[in-house]
Amino acid sequence: MFGLIKTTQAVLPTMRKQKSGIVVNISSAAGRFGYPAGSAYVSTKFAVEGLSESMLYELEPFGIKVVVVEPGVIRTNIFNSVVLAKSQDPNSPYSQIMQKMTTGFEDMLKNTSSSADLVAKVVLSAVTNENSNLRYLAGKDVVMLLEARKNMSDVEFHNLIKKQFNLQNIQARVISTPRR
Repeated sequence: MFGLIKTTQAVLPTMRKQKSGIVVNISSAAGRFGYPAGSAYVSTKFAVEGLSESMLYELEPFGIKVVVVEPGVIRTNIFNSVVLAKSQDPNSPYSQIMQKMTTGFEDMLKNTSSSADLVAKVVLSAVTNENSNLRYLAGKDVVMLLEARKNMSDVEFHNLIKKQFNLQNIQARVISTPRR
C-alpha cells in the first residue's frame, strides 16, 4: 500500500502539469469482501479501493483518470509465497481454517482461476476506453462472487463463503493457558 502511494505521488506532478494521465491500481476481489485467513491481504486491498475512489475525486479536476482492476483468483506464483497453512502450528486455534483455506485456494487455482493474460487485457481495455469506469473485474469467479454479494444479505453471503471453503462445521478450539 505504501509503495502504491509513493509511486502515485511521484508521477502526479507530471500528470497534473500535462493535465492528463491514468492511474491504474491493481486491487483484488478481496477489496470488496473479506474471507477467512486473509485479514492482512484483504485489508490492504480494501485500502487500495478506498484510496483509488478518493483519488478519483481529487484528480478528476486535473484531467487524470483513476482505474481499479479487481482480479479474482489468477494463475500466478503468488500462492507459492503465501504463508498460510505451510507454517501454521497444528496446535493453533486457527489450524483447521488455515488448512481448509489452503485446500480451497488450491482447488480454485485448478478449477476456476483465470490467466494473467486476462488481467492484462482488462487493464488495456480500461486505459483505452474513452469513458472509463472506476472499477473493472477480471475473472469469472469475481464476477460471480460480486453478483452474489450484491444480491444476498450479509448473512447469506457469509454462509456462501463458508460453504465455498467447506468451513460450515469448523468448531472453535480454545487453547487454555495456565493462570499464574
